[in-house]
Amino acid sequence: MTTTVNISPTSPLGVAEHTLFVCKTCASVWQDGKRLGESGGEKLLHQLQELAHDWELRDQFPIQEVECMSACNRSCVVAFAAKGKLTYLFGDLAVDSSASAVLQCASQYYAKANGLLPWSERPEALKKGILAKIPPLSQ
Repeated sequence: MTTTVNISPTSPLGVAEHTLFVCKTCASVWQDGKRLGESGGEKLLHQLQELAHDWELRDQFPIQEVECMSACNRSCVVAFAAKGKLTYLFGDLAVDSSASAVLQCASQYYAKANGLLPWSERPEALKKGILAKIPPLSQ
């Protein structure tokens, strides 16, 4: 289950041109098969939503929560995706100190025609936690 947090310009097919995906199950505490309290992913999501109110790309780059991104041993996890661009999956993000770096990196991603995010240009919080760089779909 996913929920889009803000609205953005869409392609003719009604799909957002850019999306920031945030795993809301990351860094959960479980007891007897049930999640206890707010997960680290939910905390990161709320921080991103709060910072996005003042983000210049809030209307072009929606934040979308994802139930699970299957990178549990590398939480917290986010992904940048856009039509015709590389898709990036980042993990090992600190719950309390990476939200501003995620939005800064998303801005860099938005500005690149192909989405390429060279290691040296990424914010410190997103230099070591890259889990995947997926080529764009052929058009």
